[in-house]
Amino acid sequence: MKTLILSAALFASISFSAKAGDAVTAHESPLTSLLSLYYNIKNALIASDANTAAAQAGEFVKAINAIDMKSLSAADMNAFMPLQEKLAFDAKHIAETKEISHQREHFQSFSSNFYKLAKAVKLSDKPVYQDYCPMKKAYWLSSETAIKNPYFGSQMLTCGKISDTIK
Repeated sequence: MKTLILSAALFASISFSAKAGDAVTAHESPLTSLLSLYYNIKNALIASDANTAAAQAGEFVKAINAIDMKSLSAADMNAFMPLQEKLAFDAKHIAETKEISHQREHFQSFSSNFYKLAKAVKLSDKPVYQDYCPMKKAYWLSSETAIKNPYFGSQMLTCGKISDTIK
């Protein structure tokens, strides 16, 4: 009988914990998924993989167009609306070409606009690093402190420095 009561209590506490965890996830911004997609594009450019960069940018375009404005908080909506079209424009151009140099050109303004979004909306519980390439005079975002330059790939992989940390 004691075992049955302990089992029921354990099951109830596990069920409550799972529901509490879901509630925390439910408060996550619908814009959070865009950060992972941004990182996927950046990582493809680091690897000089134009096909993957194009495919991931296509996924970004789908995701950004699927954002339900009604699901955003007023503050998130105000930050996102002026950037949505700009982000979609650059992602679409990255998706439509297999020319890595052209993708990297659009990645520059894509990163600049995504940084504005990341500064205004909490997209991650982990720090987001803004890195700077002095050779290209361009920025990008990263989830890690190690410099991996998407503008030059293996030619100048570690060229750059962290210029800002979004916590």
